[in-house]
Amino acid sequence: MRRFGFFALVLALFTAALGRDAFDTWITQTKLPNVLPETSVEVRDRAGILLRAYTVEDGRWRLAVTTDQVDPRFIKMLVAYEDKRFFEHSGVDSRALVRAAKQALTNGKIISGASTLTMQVARLLEQSGTGAWGGKLRQIRVAMRLEQVLSKDEILQLYLMLAPYGGNIEGVRAATLSYFGKEPNRLTAAQAALLVALPQAPEARRPDTNVKTARKARQVVLDRLTATKTVTLEEAKTAHLEPISNARSPFPALAPHLSDRARRAEPERGVHRLTIKANLQERAEALAKASIQGKAENLSIALVLADHTTGEILAHVGSGGYSDDAGRQGFIDMTRALRSPGSTLKPLVYALAFDQGLAHPASLINDRPVAFGGYAPQNFDGEFRGELRVDEALRLSLNIPVVLLTEEIGPARLMAALGKAGVQAEVPGGAPGLAVALGGVGTSLEGLVQLYAGLAQGGQRKTLTWQFGKKLNEEETFLNRSSAWQVSHVLAGLAPPAGAAQMRLAYKTGTSYGHRDAWSIGFDGRYVAGVWIGRPDGTPVPGAFGGELAAPILFELVGLVADKAVPLPPPPPETLLLETAALPLPLQRFKGRHAVFQAAPDAPKMAFPPDGARLALSDAGLVVKVRDGSPPFTWMANGAPILRSVQTREAQLPLFEQGFVQLTVMDRDGRAARATIRLD
Repeated sequence: MRRFGFFALVLALFTAALGRDAFDTWITQTKLPNVLPETSVEVRDRAGILLRAYTVEDGRWRLAVTTDQVDPRFIKMLVAYEDKRFFEHSGVDSRALVRAAKQALTNGKIISGASTLTMQVARLLEQSGTGAWGGKLRQIRVAMRLEQVLSKDEILQLYLMLAPYGGNIEGVRAATLSYFGKEPNRLTAAQAALLVALPQAPEARRPDTNVKTARKARQVVLDRLTATKTVTLEEAKTAHLEPISNARSPFPALAPHLSDRARRAEPERGVHRLTIKANLQERAEALAKASIQGKAENLSIALVLADHTTGEILAHVGSGGYSDDAGRQGFIDMTRALRSPGSTLKPLVYALAFDQGLAHPASLINDRPVAFGGYAPQNFDGEFRGELRVDEALRLSLNIPVVLLTEEIGPARLMAALGKAGVQAEVPGGAPGLAVALGGVGTSLEGLVQLYAGLAQGGQRKTLTWQFGKKLNEEETFLNRSSAWQVSHVLAGLAPPAGAAQMRLAYKTGTSYGHRDAWSIGFDGRYVAGVWIGRPDGTPVPGAFGGELAAPILFELVGLVADKAVPLPPPPPETLLLETAALPLPLQRFKGRHAVFQAAPDAPKMAFPPDGARLALSDAGLVVKVRDGSPPFTWMANGAPILRSVQTREAQLPLFEQGFVQLTVMDRDGRAARATIRLD
């Protein structure tokens, strides 16, 4: 009877108010609640597809929506079921109010309600209940004021954004993403009917907790709408048979690291657009996760794929799993972490050497033992190959030739070229040395991909971007185009790794000191990509090599966007395409600035042991080897001859005492090679 009294009072007040001049003033003076509710921050891909959304402050999913983003079928069903005269009344449906009051008077209880969609919006905006008569009167007043200041479309839009759908789900977009795994622009009759039914009792009818109740509520809606011919009988029959899922779909959470970065960059922005392609991003994340599954403990991975013709990043994976709790620290964006790049900077060194006329791909360079003060670089396998072509030295990723070139170019100039290419690079201690060429510098995966994008663009800096529609600054040249093409051509001559797709990529691998980082960076005529694998805490990963671990993933990553590689461009007209013998004499052999003091190419070289080696004593003595030179050889220890007239290139020296030993080998022409070793 209390509710009956309320209806009678509302009817009396409403009728009386209609006849008063003060009514309009009363409505106009209504203080409205905030009609711009907070909505979830969204991150979308280049086509507008939702990549990720964030809950609002109270942990609710409430996504912005407009009426044209919602299936018209749902809106038609909603209005027909909830408020059939919505487009005619001014916030309160007087006919419905009179009908409800009559039914209450006749039956002694409430038979039907009279709440309009506008009144429901008023309640949702103020988060007020529905039972108290004072609250209902307030809703009437707010509803009528809303009708004065907002259009019908804007009121409907507020309902679509605020209606409760159970749990922490508010609004039709959050509901369709959660219960159907899709946006609300295309719905079946069954889905639309369920969405109409849920806000009336959102907790009781939640399909993820009570499928039976949800199905029954959907049927009630369909039956009533069939009776009013809003839904055809055939549509209703089909809808009744459609199953209801009892599980909520997770909200999209693609490109989480990049989404977080976008939000930090512009915290006031409600919608962020990235250059990412959603379907490509999803496959790249799956590739990353699968690639480290079953591998070393706490291993992580990062991937970047971009279009180097535009600079737009198409896929960006910061780790193998954003919320991975297996100790991999998946929340860390490893695309930005500064790590040792291993051998991946070598192409830049060679390109600078070509740029400055110090060498040509067909030039000969000597892979021999060298020392620069206390720094004596070694090849990865400890071997020396003697004289070979520069392009072959790059393909084999030899250390000594690239250090020889770096010594001639100057480490500072190499660092300056990295800066011009847009690569952030930090040298421990701040003073770059020759070791920079071998990875003695901190760079990031994003930086290396940008460097290789510049190589692919003929030495023109190509700033990579993840912000869709962002205009990039004018690019800077850091290499001449023929040098960039020559290096690209050399790298494209590398065979794909075992088991990888047979596509032609210009690529380079790298492994940092102590096997802490495995890299592979490459490009074709359009796309550039990079892979990093390692542990976020920087601890070694025994047996991790860029060529074996990262390179196959690089080819898979590029394969996600193209079935076959886009051909590299032809050489620029000014490119010098000659064999060694046809090169100008100064380019036939790389000699360097100290060539006048260097031994002749055929002078003897200590093949074993290398300078600085630390070896264990043996009862059989010390095995030594010499390369080049002319026999017979004389072997000396600390200046004293211990073997003379040795015709072979291998000998056994009777050395049985601990300590440092300076070994010297001299050939018949008096030319010598030396190495200082320690015996333990």
